[in-house]
Formats: sequence, C-alpha cells, structure tokens
Amino acid sequence: MFESLSDRLQSTFKKIKGQGKLTENNISDSLREVRRAFLEADVNFKVTRDFIDSIKERALGQEVLGSLTPELQIANIIQEELTTLMGTESAKIQMSPSGPTVVMLAGLQGAGKTTVAAKLALKFRKDGRNPMLVAGDVYRPAAIKQLEVLGEQIDCPVFSQGTDVSPVKIATDSVQDALKRGYDCVIIDTAGRLHIDETLMNELRGIKESVNPSEILLVVDAMTGQDAVNVAENFNNDLDISGVILTKMDGDARGGAALSIRAVTDKPIKFIGVGEKIDANTLEEFHPERMASRIIGQGDFQTLMERAEAVINEDQAKDLERKLTEQKGLDFNDLLTQLEQIKNMGPLDQLLDLVPFKNQLPIKDIQPDENQLKYAKAIIQSMTPAERSNTVQLDRSRKMRISKGSGTSVNQINQLVSQLRLMNNMLNQQGAMTIPKTGGKLGAIPRTQRKSRKPRKRRKRK
Repeated sequence: MFESLSDRLQSTFKKIKGQGKLTENNISDSLREVRRAFLEADVNFKVTRDFIDSIKERALGQEVLGSLTPELQIANIIQEELTTLMGTESAKIQMSPSGPTVVMLAGLQGAGKTTVAAKLALKFRKDGRNPMLVAGDVYRPAAIKQLEVLGEQIDCPVFSQGTDVSPVKIATDSVQDALKRGYDCVIIDTAGRLHIDETLMNELRGIKESVNPSEILLVVDAMTGQDAVNVAENFNNDLDISGVILTKMDGDARGGAALSIRAVTDKPIKFIGVGEKIDANTLEEFHPERMASRIIGQGDFQTLMERAEAVINEDQAKDLERKLTEQKGLDFNDLLTQLEQIKNMGPLDQLLDLVPFKNQLPIKDIQPDENQLKYAKAIIQSMTPAERSNTVQLDRSRKMRISKGSGTSVNQINQLVSQLRLMNNMLNQQGAMTIPKTGGKLGAIPRTQRKSRKPRKRRKRK
C-alpha cells in the first residue's frame, strides 16, 4: 500500500538533507519530484497540482522557520497537507437513532461488495450490534449463495428471497423483517455491472427511496486507479453517496485513488479493504492522519497498538506481568501465547507496514514468512507440559521425538530454543532480572547442567 509513493518521497527527503535551510531552489527541485511521484501513483492531475501549490506556499512562508532541518520541515508540511487532502478526520458510520441502521452497498461488479458486506457485519458484531445481511444481488450467478456462506462463517443471518423477486422489494421486506426480529443493523448487498448504466442506477435509486438508508457506501476497487475516482464521481452525482470503501488496497503499491477521491467527490473514505480473509483486520477504519504518516514512512504506531490491545487477553497479560515481577523467565507456554496473538493481529507484511520508520530498519526487501509461525506453533504443541516450562530438558532424544511429532527438523527446534533464550536475555538487559534458584540470567543454563572445565596449567616463568 503506497509503497512506490512512499519510496519516492523518502528519496526526495534525502536529497535536501544537510542543505542548511529551505530555499526557493531546493523547494522547487523537491516539489518536482513530489509531483512526479504523485502522477506515477495515479493521483488525479488537478489534485496533484493543487497539492503542490499548497506545499510551495507553506514551504516559502514564515511558519517553517525554526530549528527543524529542511527534510523534516518539508516532510512535516507534506504530512499535514496529505492529511487535509484525505479528509483530516476519520468518518464514522452514522447509526440510526430510531429503527435499524440501514447500510446500502453500491459499486461496479468485481469491486468486492459481497465480501465487504460480511466484513462490515463482523465489525458491527464486535461493536455490540446485531447485524443482518441482505442478498440484494439477484443477477450475478451464486451471489446469494456466496453471501449465505459468508454469513454462516461469521454467524450472521442472511435475508434472501431468491432470484425471482425485485431487489427493491427484497430491500423493503428485509427492513421490516429486521424490525420484527430485533436486528439493529441491515447491510444490503446490491448488484453491480461491468460499467455504469441507467438500468443499474434506476435500481439503486429505487432501493434508496424504499428504505431511506442511513449510509450509502460506494465500494471501489483501488487497483483501478483513476477509473476508481471516475466511478466514485459518477455514483456520487446519481446517488449522493455518504462515503467510500476502497478495496484491494494491499494489491496496489500506488494508492492514487485514496488520495484523489475525497478531493474529487467531497465524500469521505470510511474503510479500506486489505485482503479477502474475513476478519476484523482486513477492513480498516480509514484515518487520514495515520495514512499520511504511513505514506511519508513514519508507520502507524497507533493502529499497531490498537491491534495488539484487541488480541491481548487480560489474564494472560497479568500472568506475564507476574512472571516478570517475580524474576521468572518466559517459557514455551508464554512464547506460544505470543505467537497466537501475533497471528490474530493480522498478516505479518501488514504489521511490518505499521512499524514506525520501517524504511530506516535493516529489514528492507525481507519478506515475512508466515510459515515460520506455523512451524514454531507445531513444535511447541508437540512438547510435553514439562518440556514447555523447562528448555533444559530438551536433550537430543526429546528433540528427535518433537521433530517427528511436529514435522520439523531438529535444527528448527534448536533455533526456537535460541530465540526464547534471546528474548529472555533481552529482558535481562532491560530489567537486570535473575532467576533465584540458579542465580543466573533468564534463559541461562543452570550451573549443574554446564560442562565442567579442565583447570588450566600455569606456565612456569623462565
């Protein structure tokens, strides 16, 4: 997401590093690179022009004079202007004060409306709502079945009347059914077309008039670039949409649609989709200030912490805190808990994108391997309870047994043991903790397990 744009901006910042102060010449050179980066990222030409003019006006003004270096000054200005460009503040779903909240999803065929409907229902469920999905696409083969399968996957009811009933009647009846059965959120999945036509718009206008939705969210494929902006503009003119959901953001390194849609339609981006998997992390709430931070290479620490807080169990956190307080080392049970929490936070490559100043770390071009988590989990689950709590017990024969049970090699087991000891040694350095029974550092081998050394012979002086 925004990889190419972020790389170009980082390169621009480096070029003006160490130049003493911002001048009209180095600002012009920098903005020429920014303009080229925006156009290559498929940002709308008019949006790019206005964006560059705003930066130039601010960079030459008095507000940037101070103790900041030139690259930090221009980076700070670009981040603030990016935030303004994308909407300044995040836009929430407008919940109906009376009756169910009706969310109508619109968009072209293939944009991912059905998958988004399920993800949105899951988000409502996690917020304590009681959602219901509505199968309003009666034209695409297996569209109803797809929604029913997704509904079953997330344990959410699906309202359907088959393919012989008009979408307008389906939408109207679904709201009445929600009122009777106590559902407070209705998510209507509508049909799409390969292109915008009058038949599609008439049908969507009919649904809008019949149910008066609280939200009309346009689902747009971010990989279509400028076409996504044009589609958003046309739908907004016909339906007066309330917001946009950009899907497949993880599949496009440019991200120009996200930077253009707000400026062109004056409607907020409310969510971005970053994968086909149905879970809470693949439909992110759109925060302009956090996205701007990602684009200029500063990561998104706040989102990273929110994901961590969402998966950390309070009892597990207290148990870990107790172990550290009592100067006890982490064992394989703790490591297994950490691995499961990392897995629940989302794909490793997505988590890596949230790390602040990722471009300055020595991990560029390294692709996170999800299989390593699977191997580590299999190894730990193949251990006995005693082996999980004491790494010293893992002699050669035990490792051979664990290797067969987990489908891994002894070398992989040794690597995992080393990683656990490294974690404990890092905690030692931070907290200077010791294990009372051995007097050694966390993860160190007790004295009784160490090999005895032969006394060294003293050399006689001549």
